[in-house]
Amino acid sequence: MSWIKPQTSHSRGKATEEFAKQYLIKQGLTFIDNNVHCRQGEIDIIMRDNDIFVFVEVKYRKNNNFGGAISAVSQSKQNKIRHCVAFFLQKANLNEYNTPCRFDVVALDGDINQPQVTWLKNAF
Repeated sequence: MSWIKPQTSHSRGKATEEFAKQYLIKQGLTFIDNNVHCRQGEIDIIMRDNDIFVFVEVKYRKNNNFGGAISAVSQSKQNKIRHCVAFFLQKANLNEYNTPCRFDVVALDGDINQPQVTWLKNAF
């Protein structure tokens, strides 16, 4: 998969999220929604893996000078995502304690046109 290099950080973010979404679809997951906002933050992508809701954080880093894409998912970011997931499930009339779900990270490193993909299932 390749695309034209985005010019702004916003367009780069959208492009990497689309790349991750297409990658996950090829792995057999079903797309539900993306860019779900709540007061605390945002869920990048929501997928389903059979009966499991998969909440995906997408990170891209051109190089690993500051630890790479995986290290960019801080504890604070994880807490914000958890809060947004609780909001999403409540809004969908689902019980957060009885609904099977997991938190994944898709880390993209290197050339934006052909990044190295690391998919961490149950990342946190």
